[in-house]
Amino acid sequence: MEKERLQQIAAPLLAWFAEHARDLPWRIRPTAYRVWVSEIMLQQTRVEAVKPFYARFMEALPDVADLAACPEDRLLKLWEGLGYYSRVRNMQKAARIVCEQYGGVMPTDYETLLALPGIGSYTAGAIASIAGGEAAPAVDGNVLRVVTRICESRADITKQSVKKEVEADLRQVMPKGQPGAFNQAMMELGATVCVPNGAPDCASCPVRQFCLSGADGSWTEIPVKAPKKPRRMEERTVFVIRDTERAAIQKRPKKGLLAGLYELPNVEGHLSADEALAMVRQMGFSPIRIRPLPEAKHIFSHIEWQMLGYLVLVEDTDAKEARTPLGNAQELLFVEPSRTEREYPIPAAFAAYVTSLNILLGQEKFEEAGG
Repeated sequence: MEKERLQQIAAPLLAWFAEHARDLPWRIRPTAYRVWVSEIMLQQTRVEAVKPFYARFMEALPDVADLAACPEDRLLKLWEGLGYYSRVRNMQKAARIVCEQYGGVMPTDYETLLALPGIGSYTAGAIASIAGGEAAPAVDGNVLRVVTRICESRADITKQSVKKEVEADLRQVMPKGQPGAFNQAMMELGATVCVPNGAPDCASCPVRQFCLSGADGSWTEIPVKAPKKPRRMEERTVFVIRDTERAAIQKRPKKGLLAGLYELPNVEGHLSADEALAMVRQMGFSPIRIRPLPEAKHIFSHIEWQMLGYLVLVEDTDAKEARTPLGNAQELLFVEPSRTEREYPIPAAFAAYVTSLNILLGQEKFEEAGG
């Protein structure tokens, strides 16, 4: 990249950020823990969507020790709706290490942070610079887009070598005494001006005079990304099984996709109504009637579920009676939907079908409440 060109952007960028920075909750009292939680949540999730999750999480788990001690089901319930549950599991692993090795005080040193589970170079750079004042770059997709457009670089930003080159260049041009503000300004510019979808607002850009892509109109071609592999398609049949008071949920295995979460019973393939009824009987229920539910899909990073569902009313039964879960699930529970909503983390993949239980998942709860 062009280090000399990047050196020129610091002053106008910081001046712009001082005037246009968004009022975000994690920018208030930016301790290492608060910055860490926000940065992990913001991966793959919009800022406005994160705000209510962040508030709920920080109220429930205000410091590292609280996160380290939180029971898993409660932790996953707090994360419900954000997806990528391995991230919060890694956060808890890291929190326990911090409690054991650092007396419960979140470190702010870049190299120390990088050694903790789930913390990569971007997150370590964000925490170290914002909370610790260390000149450590925080290079995410927003920053890569800004830098490659300024320098009119057609290097493939999906390559680690390109990210490391950008990190090295930015480390050398970060203004002394303001590394956290510089990193946040770069992120802010990419999030609000040099945006990922649609045309950048070049007229409002504080560094437009230094931007080669803006001058040449080549921003449509930059950044360059290698094409992703096509997702694997999987057909699934989802069961909403309930009597007058309770509904069936089951716990997924401890490893693999959506590990350790609770789900509506489901199997691979698209079943007919008769096949679905037979499956419900095999689980130990006595079905009364069945009704098809709308088709739905859910996209994971490498898999797409194409689902059809059935609402199956069964005879009232003892909630404690043993039932057979579907697939490789660990256990099946027959509980009140209101309790499921309070206590059991259900992934967003089943959002289209939990409406039949009159319950809401993480994000929908906030939307209904106006949050």
